[in-house]
Amino acid sequence: MNTTNFSTPRPLVFALTCYFFAPLASADTGIDEVIVSGDLRDSTVLESAASISLFDNKLILKRQARHLEDLLNSAPNVNFSSGASRGRFIQIRGIGERSQFIEPLNPSVGIMVDGIDFTGIAGAATTMDIQQVEILRGPQGTLYGANALAGLISLRAVQPSEQLQGNLEVALADYNSRTLSAGVGGPLSNNLGFRLAVQKHSSDGYVENDFLSRSDTNNIDELSLRSILDWQATEDTNLKLTIFHVEADNGYDAFSLDNSRNTLSDNPGQDRHEATAVALQGSWQGHASFELASTLSYANNNLEYGYDEDWTYSDICVDFVCIYDGYESVDNYIRDSHNGSLDVRLTSKDGGQILNGSTDWVLGAYWREQDEALLRQYSFAAGDFVSDFKTSNRAIYAQLDSHLSSNLTLVTGLRLENREADYSDSEMIDHGVDEDLWGARVALQYRTASGPMVYGLVSRGYKAGGVNSDPALDAVDREFDTEQMWNIEGGVKGLWLDGSLQAQLAVFYQLRDDIQIKQSLVQPIDETNATSFTDYFGNAAKGTNMGTELEFNWFASETVALFGSIGLLKTEFDTPLSETLDGREQAHAPSYQFALGASFQVTDSLAVGLDIEGKDEFFLSSRHSAKTQSYELLNANLTYDTGDWQLSLWGRNLTDEDVIVRGFGSFGNDPRKGYETEPYYQYGAPRVFGLTGKYDF
Repeated sequence: MNTTNFSTPRPLVFALTCYFFAPLASADTGIDEVIVSGDLRDSTVLESAASISLFDNKLILKRQARHLEDLLNSAPNVNFSSGASRGRFIQIRGIGERSQFIEPLNPSVGIMVDGIDFTGIAGAATTMDIQQVEILRGPQGTLYGANALAGLISLRAVQPSEQLQGNLEVALADYNSRTLSAGVGGPLSNNLGFRLAVQKHSSDGYVENDFLSRSDTNNIDELSLRSILDWQATEDTNLKLTIFHVEADNGYDAFSLDNSRNTLSDNPGQDRHEATAVALQGSWQGHASFELASTLSYANNNLEYGYDEDWTYSDICVDFVCIYDGYESVDNYIRDSHNGSLDVRLTSKDGGQILNGSTDWVLGAYWREQDEALLRQYSFAAGDFVSDFKTSNRAIYAQLDSHLSSNLTLVTGLRLENREADYSDSEMIDHGVDEDLWGARVALQYRTASGPMVYGLVSRGYKAGGVNSDPALDAVDREFDTEQMWNIEGGVKGLWLDGSLQAQLAVFYQLRDDIQIKQSLVQPIDETNATSFTDYFGNAAKGTNMGTELEFNWFASETVALFGSIGLLKTEFDTPLSETLDGREQAHAPSYQFALGASFQVTDSLAVGLDIEGKDEFFLSSRHSAKTQSYELLNANLTYDTGDWQLSLWGRNLTDEDVIVRGFGSFGNDPRKGYETEPYYQYGAPRVFGLTGKYDF
């Protein structure tokens, strides 16, 4: 059995050495605490007995992040897979999906944008006017349920302000990249506030299509809009209406027969997404003992994802010597998804505790309905394939925070959920699932006399079973079972060095049972060696995920700030995956991941920032042995800030590394090589320089 040992890259050793031997912080330096809104109770990062990463709008601006994928490398043990125009498939601690084609998807990572459920549709997670991004690692079986086995990511927009204020931002970068964004908010009356935001982001992308003589076949073209109305209806009642709209008309032409950024496709694909969503949040504080809060949301998502399956043009064998004649194929998926949810929650207030006033409590009910219709248009299919997938989730949940002493708190949570799923398609498949699920959490947290908090927790998460839709599968492979996971975690978090150093350390061990694992049925297209893939989900018996996560922010002096994150991860399947693949590391689970940086205040207005991020190599799939390469990326920015005006010159991936964001390891697609099996890769962004100007008013 192959196992992965924790190893530390040389750049990480150097950065850690600089960190631990840096000058001690000054006594008057402090770090502001930010409220985490994605948990059952609003609390700060340092008060939550969990491993949480929080990124504010300052970091978003510093990284020039236009999408959630641009932030994920800053969080320990968080990875992503592309296979599209964006990295919309996310893994936390090695758990998560890597792609979606014909099959319905039960996500492992929940995605919320302003209380609106975009789970499984992370392409809509742009960073337009986002105040903060929260990443909660570990199963959220009490908080969120069936779609958060690995964790939850919550994006929260800038909220209406008491005074009129706003900003305007313009950015230009290589590859004809342009961004224009604006946000404005303030009071409309004494009890009504508003916030409006818009962002237009476009880029030609990093691919040259040599056949079509175009440089924009893998382009980005995204428009995001948001409006928020915040109404203090009465002294005790608040209502907030959020309307969110995204239009992405992106290209998809990412794979090359030569494993380069130069393609030969004659039918470049597309990755389009139009989303319109609305959320109504209400709170009532008219009772002395508890607060009533509710979130009602609805999202309509129209998606089209397609690609040139042969990655070339019809006459390639006229221009080149081929062992076999080429083939032509286009695969296109059109999805229409609707989901609505309602969450109603009672939260105790001061004076409303139970058990002799020692215990705060939360009691809630949750409802979610989703309907996803698919139309697949495939060149080698006899006709169009259509399917309909409906899910219904209903849950009740509760949490008790029992204060055993002034320093010791016991947190217990339980969620009971019923999930119904109905699937039908044009191949006469009709399948239904009705199952009862449960998640739980028990945490003990102790506040030391010097201030830091030590915690330990045990939590249980689950991921619902389902059905595989492809008619090429045998009956035995049609269904797959529910996955369960126990998470055992401990950690310490707090402030040190007179409040100038904020740090949190977590150690976890996860036991997975009936792991849902994606496999592929490989079939010949014709008499050549060309093959097609049928993706489906099955269950591996057991597996383990364990590791460590460290995050810190240190104001080392009045002019120097250090920050970073380090994730160590060891994963394996406890049973062989197949006759040829023994038990081994899980896919998209690098054994180390880090992001370390420093900011230097040169003058009152001029600052320089440097950071390095990297990952170890990891398997691209569970069905073959192809791996990425380990890498380190160097980024830098020079910022001139007058208070109202800010001008930034920035560069990312300064050493121009080729970073693999998706790949296939046992695939033959080149007629010039007789469709010989070889790995193929999709690459992330090369070296990019840009200039950004921002005005705040």
